[in-house]
Amino acid sequence: MQLHTRTWGEGDRLALLIHGIMADHRTWRRVGPALAARGYRVIAVDLRGHGASGRGAYTAEILADDVVETLPAGADLAIGHSLGGLTLSLAVDRLRPRRAVFSDPAWHLATAEGFSPAVFAEFKGATRERIAAMNPRWEAADVDIELETLGAWDEASASGLAALSGVDLLPAGPVVPSLVQLADPSFLIDTAKAAVLAERGFEVRTVKGAGHTIHRDDFDAFMTSLEGWI
Repeated sequence: MQLHTRTWGEGDRLALLIHGIMADHRTWRRVGPALAARGYRVIAVDLRGHGASGRGAYTAEILADDVVETLPAGADLAIGHSLGGLTLSLAVDRLRPRRAVFSDPAWHLATAEGFSPAVFAEFKGATRERIAAMNPRWEAADVDIELETLGAWDEASASGLAALSGVDLLPAGPVVPSLVQLADPSFLIDTAKAAVLAERGFEVRTVKGAGHTIHRDDFDAFMTSLEGWI
């Protein structure tokens, strides 16, 4: 599937952005322009079932295939958040960016009820007040965008997560030089898993005090955490 994309900038370097579940390219509203200001041409996708991209069957492998079909190989940088981090890890051997950043990646979904597809699907009807209460550090514009992206999201895509519940999805090692950027605390990558990733050759950095969507929760700290990688 050819995915819908949004581009910022006309720089000589190329950066790719892959969002998490329930979001779309609009989640990168500050990151895209910031990277463009650093000399990148930035391409952000809407994953299958999200934003303006098409609908269809949903598995992590299919999402990765779509990204490979849509985005150019050999970019200077690729960043994937949450489900986008999982998607990037399943596509990185084909995309072959020079550097990869996995922002609080979905490499381990616990078997707790909070990760069931039904709970994700129920969140599609979340109110502005609920979103703001869950994300007290977000700017109002990000709450507005979350409402819009939830409206555009196909909640059936959450069913693709069911098979991943409780599965260890930590990569065996980095295919390209890779940074794992973690929330504080991360509900996806705990301290023990972070240590495993470091042993396997990933650089691991925690953004102190930041929630799961680091780039919306603390944009400045998100960008600082990328120093040396962008």
